[in-house]
Amino acid sequence: MIEFTKMSGSGNDFILIDNIGGALKIDDLPAFARRVCKRKVSVGADGLILIEKSDRADFRWQFFNADGSRAEMCGNGGRCAARFAFVREITGPRMSFETGAGIVDAEVKGTVVKLRLTDPTATRLDYSVPLRGREFDLSSINTGVPHAVAFTDDIEKCDVKGIGKEIRFHSHFQPAGTNVNFVQMLDRHAVAVRTYERGVEDETLACGTGAVASALISHLKGLTESPVSVRVRSGEALRIHFESDRGAVGKVYLEGGATVVYEGRLWPEALQG
Repeated sequence: MIEFTKMSGSGNDFILIDNIGGALKIDDLPAFARRVCKRKVSVGADGLILIEKSDRADFRWQFFNADGSRAEMCGNGGRCAARFAFVREITGPRMSFETGAGIVDAEVKGTVVKLRLTDPTATRLDYSVPLRGREFDLSSINTGVPHAVAFTDDIEKCDVKGIGKEIRFHSHFQPAGTNVNFVQMLDRHAVAVRTYERGVEDETLACGTGAVASALISHLKGLTESPVSVRVRSGEALRIHFESDRGAVGKVYLEGGATVVYEGRLWPEALQG
């Protein structure tokens, strides 16, 4: 039987497995991720995280979206991974871990984790893509994974799933595709965000790298200043800290909760079908 922990980062939920000793032997990890992340017939989650030994940091992760695809980085998953490693005594409260986007630093304080992300890349402001017979205004940035950002005056009326899916698969962002964030300004230090997540292929209650992307793009457009409070769909607020110099941003931190929901064991029959 496979021991696992279910965790939530601001409503983004994950299955975490301690594989530091390398005892987990699964031939097809993407298929395993799809099965255990499937809701109603298995544990159900937005993603699967394996914590493994690293020669470069305190540990490394393998991260799989619910559809079995790999993601270089996930902010909410990163916070859960950090707290999981601390709770399991894999490392102390300050740590670094290896991701597909590079080495990430983290600090755990109770149920709150502050994560330093890799510096953003591929920033592009204010361009248009053809969508639904008109030009749709976007900006984009890679905060470990690619994100497109669109601003709206009324976030509650956004067709997040419909428009989000069209942008996610738009030819402009191929072959990798993109995550899509809809942002409403609240004040100079606060925004509200709804996100369509690549790999989950739906709106999620929160997206950490999307919250960061939304905060950074809004700042680069002259709309916000650090720190930025990002209200996500779960109702929680993530706090984004960064430094800015002549149109460039760096030293980016994502701060928010990481909650242990329960621990359990997967029976072999849970992996069938």
